[in-house]
Amino acid sequence: MDVWLIIDLLYSILLPRYAVMLYYPHMKNMDFVAVGDIVTDAFIELQDAEVHCNVDREQCMLSMRFGDKIPYKDVVIAPAVGNSPNAAVAAARLGLKAALVTDIGDDEHGREDVAQLKYENVDTSFVSTHKGMKSNYHYVLRFNAERTILIKHESYPYSFPNIDSPSWIYLSSVGENLIPYHQEIVKYLTAHPETRLAFQPGTFQMKNTEALLPVYQLTDIFFCNKEEAQRITKNTSADVKILLEAVRAMGPKLVVITDGPKGAYASNGKEVWFMPMYPDPAPPMERTGAGDAFSATFTIARALGKTIPEALSWAPINSMSVVQHVGAQVGLLTREQLEKYLAEAPADYKPKQI
Repeated sequence: MDVWLIIDLLYSILLPRYAVMLYYPHMKNMDFVAVGDIVTDAFIELQDAEVHCNVDREQCMLSMRFGDKIPYKDVVIAPAVGNSPNAAVAAARLGLKAALVTDIGDDEHGREDVAQLKYENVDTSFVSTHKGMKSNYHYVLRFNAERTILIKHESYPYSFPNIDSPSWIYLSSVGENLIPYHQEIVKYLTAHPETRLAFQPGTFQMKNTEALLPVYQLTDIFFCNKEEAQRITKNTSADVKILLEAVRAMGPKLVVITDGPKGAYASNGKEVWFMPMYPDPAPPMERTGAGDAFSATFTIARALGKTIPEALSWAPINSMSVVQHVGAQVGLLTREQLEKYLAEAPADYKPKQI
């Protein structure tokens, strides 16, 4: 056979395959696929407001003059954020092949979200665009280091895509009334036991615990804070060890509960660990995304083969870095940066069994 005919035949066979791999990178299995809503956050820094709290400071109210023109100090726009997008960006910066399953409208905000994800090396093959619909847009009222978020999630026709077989799925906040969507995820996980699930429930998911028990029962790592654990389990105990086991009884293999500046706890049913927070180098600027950074970084560490105590050592470092910036993603670290902080940690920054 003529050599040029052979070369032409090889080109006709191989070139389309390489083209498919180039334009559809999700055909190569991802390390980390985050699932959940994406939003644009507009951070509005207030300067003319007051905070009023009850005696035990469990409930505080942000107060501004009604019916008046109120000056604000600054505004920062952060596209492509939300629990799951934040986790995907954290994974990409720490060296994993990361993708995001999410839904957007066919507007400028949606296009900005996609562009930002691509900039962060997050695969966007599973981003669904819905014609005639808006993308999610939230307003974050900043006052001192705290924030109040005005939220609205668009009602997209959600459908779980074919994501092949990633090593990990990271499931977090989605809009309301999406029980069928979670049933699709359960069906996928049942058919793909090689894919592990990390679950950081959002508001809707915590309100529908009973309906989402099949998700809890397929969860490898579950994340929430102490107050959320009490709400989910309907257990008012202040003992974190009791709450850990109450959540584990719902199905997750490993439960991680954070308790603000007091630290974090993890239990696999056999051992319980405590981890202090990494010390802040300066007063926090803004705390949005601190919990996402912790949960995502713990999961990423486990995906990289780290032990539970090692993952507990990684997670607070990214949280510490995030709160030094405005927005949930600016402070997310690379692996080199994170390991440098770990090497320079105080002597008492160590996980311990309790």
